[in-house]
Amino acid sequence: MDLFEQYRALNLDGSLIALAYAEMEQPYFCYPQNAKTIGFEGCILYCFLPEYPGMVFAANPESCADTYVYPLAASFADFMRLILACGSANPVEQIAWMDQAQFEQHLKREKEAQTLEQKALLSFLARALELTPMAHPFEYVKALQADFDGSKIQYRDAYYDVLGIPR
Repeated sequence: MDLFEQYRALNLDGSLIALAYAEMEQPYFCYPQNAKTIGFEGCILYCFLPEYPGMVFAANPESCADTYVYPLAASFADFMRLILACGSANPVEQIAWMDQAQFEQHLKREKEAQTLEQKALLSFLARALELTPMAHPFEYVKALQADFDGSKIQYRDAYYDVLGIPR
């Protein structure tokens, strides 16, 4: 059983870490056509893409970045370590458009707002998955995104229609 399957088998309330599980019923225009859902935070999809084995992506139709789909971690283990360091998937996803100072400020607010239930879940996840928090989340994500070639992402027709891009 891989780490993602171990995580899913825990049957946790992922919404506490901005990673609620739901079936993708009406995909937004930017959701890749072959995305394997990890979880959602509102309209933000966290997923795997088969063209990039093991990597974790965010697909955000309301993105502030210059793209709607971007990598967050090279592996699910790294993604969970980022969540352990940041308190939820939200600050990790926001790195795409933030500078270091914005990220640190956002992370500070996120941690101040954490509930005891969220802290307990993070502690449980660290023990259950035998993971430690990522040491430098901002630098890790920025380095991954800087070298990323998204040309293999397979988008739905709606993506091209909405953005007016030829197929």
